[in-house]
Amino acid sequence: MFDELTLKNIKSSKENIIYRNQAFVNGEYTNSISGKSFPCVSAATGEVLTEVAECDEKDVDIAVQVAREAFDNGSWRSITPAERKQILIKFANLIEENANELGLLETLDVGKPITESINTDVAVAADAIRWSAEAIDKINDEVVPTGPNAVGTITHEPLGVIAAVVPWNYPLFMAAWKIGPILASGNTMILKPAEQSPLTAIRIAELANEAGIPKGVFNVLPGYGETVGQALGRHGDVNGIAFTGSTVVGKLFLKYSAESNMKRVSVECGGKSPIIIMPDADLDAAAETAVWGLFYNQGESCDALSRTLIHESVKDKVLAKMLAIIRAINVGDPLDPSTEFGAIIDQKQFDRVMSYIAIAQQEGAKLILGGNQVKENSGALMIEPTLFDNVNNNMRIAQEEVFGPVGVIITFKDIDEAIAIANDSKYGLVSSVWTKDLSTAFKFKNCIRTGSVWINCHDAGDMTVPFGGFGESGVGRDRSLHSLHKYCELKTTWINLA
Repeated sequence: MFDELTLKNIKSSKENIIYRNQAFVNGEYTNSISGKSFPCVSAATGEVLTEVAECDEKDVDIAVQVAREAFDNGSWRSITPAERKQILIKFANLIEENANELGLLETLDVGKPITESINTDVAVAADAIRWSAEAIDKINDEVVPTGPNAVGTITHEPLGVIAAVVPWNYPLFMAAWKIGPILASGNTMILKPAEQSPLTAIRIAELANEAGIPKGVFNVLPGYGETVGQALGRHGDVNGIAFTGSTVVGKLFLKYSAESNMKRVSVECGGKSPIIIMPDADLDAAAETAVWGLFYNQGESCDALSRTLIHESVKDKVLAKMLAIIRAINVGDPLDPSTEFGAIIDQKQFDRVMSYIAIAQQEGAKLILGGNQVKENSGALMIEPTLFDNVNNNMRIAQEEVFGPVGVIITFKDIDEAIAIANDSKYGLVSSVWTKDLSTAFKFKNCIRTGSVWINCHDAGDMTVPFGGFGESGVGRDRSLHSLHKYCELKTTWINLA
């Protein structure tokens, strides 16, 4: 798919691309009620791409009303599962057919390499929606065992109106992880993209319409978190919130639910995830994983392996291998297909990352690579892949989520110390463990408090397994059949036949 593109074609497409920049409500693009807009600044080039509709509480009220009417009239939830399935499959197909455009929008918006946007993010988004569509007719209701004089059933019913609030690091496929199960379950929805990355969310609304999703079922409201996000969280006619983002904001949505209608809330939040490398591991593969598990997507990933725990006996070997890999990373123009490492999303996040680099040095960590801004004249904000040694797990750089290309090296003496360090975090999203010993692997698996444990791999799996974490990494899971269940109510019916 992507191999046929050239840099020339990509840049030519950039000049001709059309930016959809309005809200999408009741099957139509529309300006915000206030008429306000905000600049969409390209993380890849630093230029203003377009002005996007700045929605607020009034737009939320209208979108919720539209979604409620669409839910109540049954235009989506009352059609057969087979019909919903075919429409969502068509939606997924349209995402694939428009992969180059969507990938270019994603790269321009958030600054990630174009190869990742097209070959990974768009592909994952289409797969997520298609998988959820195929799952529609695989979830069965239940008939419970009773005596001869009664029939008891347990049925799944859609929650109602769901608001999905998604982050800027993976705008398209994080949205798809929620769109798929929300719509597959028969709900109507409002998608609120991050203000830093609204373009693909706005564009796929048009594709949803083309696929045959009825008016009012799928709506998109661009705007700021403190206005649109908060209004959705507090709205008394929103039945559920699906959020991915920071732990701070995730806690706010739990608060909004308690202060309004006790709507169901699923929040997938931050991480400070460890990779643990034992002395018997495949050190080459472990070093490769430690590097790309940290620096993929410029480190702007909730599951980034930002704590590298290495057994003291192999620390020097592993570190040497990591440094060689990091030095070979191609940091460059996000629109160049050869680029492996792109730009930070915006000035605010750039300043945050640089502040943590300074904090780490003040705490006594040893900067062994990176730490500087690069390609300052490109228009994009880029930070070198950065690594600190001589770190203990009590330092802020080891405890707080940086959400950028900054990692730490921590050594340990034995398996028990490694487990203790790994668990010494308020987060519990993922972990990666490297060992050839099965009993060691299972001890880690049983003792580490993370939602996903990867043995001799990282970020492995597919739509069949859930993704989410323990502790302040959030409540709820994306992917798998479990994600459909969370957008459904269970109804018990007991029929007396006596």
